[in-house]
Amino acid sequence: MKKLTIFLVLMGLLTVAMPAGAQQTNIKDSTEVVSADSTTVVADSAMAAIEAELTGADAEAAEEGGGLHKQLKRKFLEGSAGFMSLVALALVLGLAFCIERLVYLTLSEINAKKLLGDIDAKLEQGDVEGAKDLCRDTRGPVASICYQGLLHIKEPLEQIDRQLTNYGTVQIANMEKGCSWIRLFIAVAPSLGFLGTVIGMVMAFDRIQTAGDISPTIVAEGMKVALITTIFGIIVAIVLQFFYNYILSKIEHLTSQMEESAISLTDSIAKYKGQ
Repeated sequence: MKKLTIFLVLMGLLTVAMPAGAQQTNIKDSTEVVSADSTTVVADSAMAAIEAELTGADAEAAEEGGGLHKQLKRKFLEGSAGFMSLVALALVLGLAFCIERLVYLTLSEINAKKLLGDIDAKLEQGDVEGAKDLCRDTRGPVASICYQGLLHIKEPLEQIDRQLTNYGTVQIANMEKGCSWIRLFIAVAPSLGFLGTVIGMVMAFDRIQTAGDISPTIVAEGMKVALITTIFGIIVAIVLQFFYNYILSKIEHLTSQMEESAISLTDSIAKYKGQ
C-alpha cells in the first residue's frame, strides 16, 4: 500500500507539472529550468523512497524466513512440544543404536582372503599354534570362526564342520544384536505421529464444540498439530529405515565372508591332515 501511494503521488506531480508548463509559455527560461529541476528532485526522492521500501520489505521477509534450523525449531514447537519430543527421542535413540552397530560391523571387516592365505601357509609348515595366534591377533567374526576350527583340528572333518556352523550362528546373533531396537523405533516413530494426528483432531472437535461454530481459525490449529506430528514421525521412520537397511547389508556381507572362510578353512585342515 505504501509503494502504491508513493507511485500515485509521483504521477500526480508529473501530471500537474505538464499543464503548468503549457499555460505559462511567456515565463523566462531560467524559471522553466528551476521548475524542471524541482520536478526531477521530487521524482528522485520518490524513487529513493520506493527503493527504501522494497529493501525494507526484503529484509523483513528474510528475517521472518530465518535459517533452516530456525524453521525446523518453529515447526517443532507448532507440532506440540509434548508429542514432538517423543518423536525426537525415538530418532535419537534409534540413531544411537544404528551408530553403535555401524561402528561394530565396520571394525569387524577384514581382508578374509589374506587371513585364510596366511593360515594355510602356517598349516603347510605344520605351525598350528602360529595359525591360532594369527587368528587371536585379528579382530572380527571371520578370525573368530577360524580360531574355533583350529581348536578342533584334531577332530574329524564332520565334527569340525559342525562346530564351525554352530559358532557361525552365534557370531551372526552377535552381529544382529541391537537391530531389534532399531526396528522398534522405526515402528514407534510413525505411530507417535499418528497418535498426534488423532489427538490434534480431537482438539479441533473440542474447540468446535466449545465455540458452537465451524470456522477455519478454530479448526486450523488442531489440524496443524495433527499434520506436523505425522510428517515428522514419517521422516524419522524413513531415516532409521535407511540406516537399518545399510546395517543389514553389512551383516549379509560379513555372513558371506564367514561361510566362504569356513569352507576354505575346512579345505586347509583337510590338506593338513592328509600330509
